[in-house]
Amino acid sequence: MNQPIQLKKNRKQMKKKKSQIPLRLNILFIVIFLIFSLLIVQLGIVQILNGEEAQRQINATENTPSEKPVPRGKMYDNNYNIIVDNKPVKAITYTPPKNGESAKKRLELAEDLAKFVTVIKDKEELKEKITERDKKEYYYLLNNEEIQERLTEEESTLEGGELYQAQLDAITEADLETISWTDELLNMLAIKKELDAAYQLSPHVVVNEGITEEEYAQVAEHLSELPNIDVVVDWEREYNYEDTFRSFLGNISSSNEGIPRENSEFYLANGYTWNDRVGTSGLEQQYEHVLRGRKEKTQFTTDTQGNVIDSEIVAEGERGKDLVLTINMELQEEMDRIVEEELRAAINNSGNNNGYLEDAQAVIMNPQTGEILGMSAVHYDREKKEYSVQGHRTVYDSHMPGSSMKGATVLTGYATGVIDIGTYLDESGIKIAGTKEIKSHAYLGSALNDLQALEKSSNAYMMRIALRLSGASYVRDQPLRNFDFNSFQTMRNHYEQFGLGTKTGIDLPFEASGVIGTNPQAGNLLHLSFGQYDAYTTLQLAQYVSTIANDGYRVRPRLVKEIRDPVSTEGEIGPVVDSFEPEVLNKVGVDDKYIKRVQEGFRRVYTSGTAAGQWRGFPYPMAGKTGTAENPQYVVENGKVVRTTMTHNLTLVGYAPYDNPEMAFAVVVPKNGTSSSRNPIHHNIGKRITEAYFDLKNGKQQDNDEDDEE
Repeated sequence: MNQPIQLKKNRKQMKKKKSQIPLRLNILFIVIFLIFSLLIVQLGIVQILNGEEAQRQINATENTPSEKPVPRGKMYDNNYNIIVDNKPVKAITYTPPKNGESAKKRLELAEDLAKFVTVIKDKEELKEKITERDKKEYYYLLNNEEIQERLTEEESTLEGGELYQAQLDAITEADLETISWTDELLNMLAIKKELDAAYQLSPHVVVNEGITEEEYAQVAEHLSELPNIDVVVDWEREYNYEDTFRSFLGNISSSNEGIPRENSEFYLANGYTWNDRVGTSGLEQQYEHVLRGRKEKTQFTTDTQGNVIDSEIVAEGERGKDLVLTINMELQEEMDRIVEEELRAAINNSGNNNGYLEDAQAVIMNPQTGEILGMSAVHYDREKKEYSVQGHRTVYDSHMPGSSMKGATVLTGYATGVIDIGTYLDESGIKIAGTKEIKSHAYLGSALNDLQALEKSSNAYMMRIALRLSGASYVRDQPLRNFDFNSFQTMRNHYEQFGLGTKTGIDLPFEASGVIGTNPQAGNLLHLSFGQYDAYTTLQLAQYVSTIANDGYRVRPRLVKEIRDPVSTEGEIGPVVDSFEPEVLNKVGVDDKYIKRVQEGFRRVYTSGTAAGQWRGFPYPMAGKTGTAENPQYVVENGKVVRTTMTHNLTLVGYAPYDNPEMAFAVVVPKNGTSSSRNPIHHNIGKRITEAYFDLKNGKQQDNDEDDEE
């Protein structure tokens, strides 16, 4: 009885539970639906309102830095007059995207940019700029499918550059004639050529020279239509003294030349980019690490296609540090004028020169500090009949100096013990069997001592020092016996103590070390002893005489006196970062009494010796040495020497005042005529540059005295 009743109750409960399950499911479905709806709405909001920014963040690639070069440091002379400055110029640049850009994209960009700017204004220059290859590359971009079909089966298997070259070779002259090469089209190709030369994320100057204000403004206005193009203020070097001292100041590469490709690994390892301008010669190259400055660093944000979508300057740039040179530009200008005037006068004196005279050179330096005060060289181009200042010849060209280096020979004799103070030697000529007699320039007496040998410029005295040094037994007109060939090196080792035959150490990227003879015959040792075998630069001669003037201390010559921090205020100069003290390279290995002895001999040269006639009455007490070296000139026809003309290298070294030297000089005039007495160009230059130095010094001192009185 109770069982049926219980079953009935169970059925009712089950029905009730079943009716509750669909309700819960419905509620669950509704909740899920609402959640999905909210997600869809949120996604829609993100897509509609923030989609561009979200996609930008998704696609963005950080850590894409770029460095913008800054203006280089300036150069000043020793009176703080600006020699080299920076001139701002407007420029248009192109910065390729990170992942590169196709040639067709660059072509399209060039077409757009060409609407606003002309890269090369001169039409003839523009035509020369665009080569046949440039035209073929343009034709290929327009007809690449057709060109592909022209390739042979073998050519089609080529890859890279070989395939591309084969494609260009398939383009004919007739193909190129189908295009009208207008000035507008050539301009566009010139622009594309610059775009093609750019490196990734390194701003490349498309045009700066000759860009007009209107062109600059037009490009600036349409930058949104010219991806990766920018308008900037670029800079160029400005030389306030034009060509004066120009060859020593040096050159820099253009922004489009960039770093030298042969040394690219070095520059890239030191933080340079491909388009950075660097010094390529002279002081610009020597002090590149100082002049380059600190580049402005920009952090670029790029998308996955490499397009720049944002940038931020993370480090401000600072232009390079400034150089203060040892050179006085007023003195340098005067030296150039003097050297050219005297060279012109000598060349115009047709009775005295044999048509070979082309050069005159001079160097002034402070013998105690090594500071170069002026370096001048003037060259005459006989074909063009033009004179030009080529100062670098004082450092690069080598010439036999003649007797001007006899002070080094006498000191070598003292150092090796083959002579002493007051030693007399036979003045007769030297004749070795089978050779011509070698003797002094005139009869100077039967025997001379060391002072007289310098004063009168005896060749015989120097040769007998060389013979004693060689250990040879000399009998007139007989072969030399027991000649020690090591005596060549012994003599040269002593010469190097004065800077002869070795680099002076000047702060330039290159200097010649002279020309050293390679034929170790006894006769050549004799010629070496009086300056007619090895050849030296004018700078080496200046260091040599400075060493004697400076009591035997050889000082490194310098062109840079100070390095200073840059300042932005016009007319002011920054604080000193580094200054260069005199650097003694060596002390000549002889007792001081021997240096004094040679100094006395050099004084006598100017007061009673070979220079006395030219320098008599000169207002400043001088010391030094004259020199004349035979310099044969050969006329060659059909590979044979048909005529030999003898010319003379004229040299002069000196310093003043002789008792407390503050300036020393060397003058070299190669290939002069055979009569220096009729045209003493080396003496004329020496006197005039010495006067110019003291006039400038005394004038400056007078100005300072007047300022003190005020």
